[in-house]
Amino acid sequence: MSSFVTSLTRTWRYRPTKQLKWQLLLVFPWFIPLITYLLLGPRYLHHLPTFLGATLLNALIGLGCQMILDLITQRIARRYAELGQTGQRLGLLLLAFMTITPAVILLALWAYDHWHLFGYSTQPGTTARILLFNVMINVISVGTFESMYSLNKWRENMLQKEQLKKVTLQSQYESLKNQVNPHFLFNTLNSLSSLIADEPERAEQFVDEMAKVYRYLLQTNRRTDDETDGDLTTLAAEMAFIQSYFHLLKTRYGAGIRLDVTLPEADLACLLPPLTLQMLVENAVKHNVIHPNKPLVIEIRSEGEGRLLVRNNRQPKTTRVLSNQVGLSNITAKYRLLAQRQGAPGTTAPGVVVDETDGFFSVHLPLLTPTLS
Repeated sequence: MSSFVTSLTRTWRYRPTKQLKWQLLLVFPWFIPLITYLLLGPRYLHHLPTFLGATLLNALIGLGCQMILDLITQRIARRYAELGQTGQRLGLLLLAFMTITPAVILLALWAYDHWHLFGYSTQPGTTARILLFNVMINVISVGTFESMYSLNKWRENMLQKEQLKKVTLQSQYESLKNQVNPHFLFNTLNSLSSLIADEPERAEQFVDEMAKVYRYLLQTNRRTDDETDGDLTTLAAEMAFIQSYFHLLKTRYGAGIRLDVTLPEADLACLLPPLTLQMLVENAVKHNVIHPNKPLVIEIRSEGEGRLLVRNNRQPKTTRVLSNQVGLSNITAKYRLLAQRQGAPGTTAPGVVVDETDGFFSVHLPLLTPTLS
């Protein structure tokens, strides 16, 4: 019962927007007296009790109406939050304003007439003038809100885009740094050297796969620099890169490492941040013992429902490995920013989930569905 009450409280929690506060400060001081004058005529200005009473009553009616509209505005803005949904958001806001405010005005006029409040009597054209004036105010209010909202949303999207670009560049830098560091190059060239003399055909294949690895890294970096959707790649492209990258590892470690891939054809067209899988494979190699008698098995497989599992058996190295968790942090940050950018209601997948259970280190990733333009 308490959880239901808490949920209900959160659902109906209301906090006024800045626009409502500015309206109360800048619009109400002249709008309420003007509407009241249109309603009561010169008596409103020449009779102090009428002036005070009618102003207070109309201010309370206006405040209640504006709070209802403000609440509805917040709901609509949450439901249609993206810049691409401006038309839907604007249409619903105009519909709400043009429906609720006339209803409140007509109800207030009926009350004034029914109880003859402040000496009110129906005057020809009064209702039409008040409704027309209200329509103008509604258009201005909705236009002001939409202009401010769209500008703030545009700024927010630009900031998120810059953050995503920064995180992407950081992950590319870390990946490229790991591939060109002296230790990696020494081991790679050492593997190549041992192949050249004894197995020249395998050496040639090794060089081809090594070239593919660096080509993918450079292409990914160039896409980000050009800002042409460098923040996402297809699972098929990422897997092609992983196969080349794993070829280098397999040449070095032999039977000590294994890659098991189980992916349906439909998932290969899905999207994910580039170098995500490479970071996870690299992480597994960095932190675990690799030996023919204790092979490191890395699995990449679909979990269904737009989820991808990357896991490896845990056999930690006896010597402590220095780790700053940059790889996992970058992956999590990328997905979080992508979810914010593409966060239309009902389209976001759950985030990255990391767990260590049953002797496995597992990372569960969302696969993003490409949108048709």
